Amino acid sequence: MNPLLWPVRSCANALGLAWWARVETHSPNAVYWFGPFVRRGTLETHLSAFLNDLKAESPGSLDHQLLRTRRGEPLTELD
Repeated sequence: MNPLLWPVRSCANALGLAWWARVETHSPNAVYWFGPFVRRGTLETHLSAFLNDLKAESPGSLDHQLLRTRRGEPLTELD
């Protein structure tokens, strides 16, 4: 992510306008948050590399949703 755009992303996130991917895996059970992005298209462009990294860990299943929301820490939630 471009560090010069971080203030814009931070502001969009604070207002609940940022785009995030919520990625849920099973076996292990975990939820990963990937973002924030100002544009949905930019999130979609970068999401495939993130999903490929998670798939390399061989989860039992992997599902994702694209959401426009406000998100803070933690960005990984384990069951």
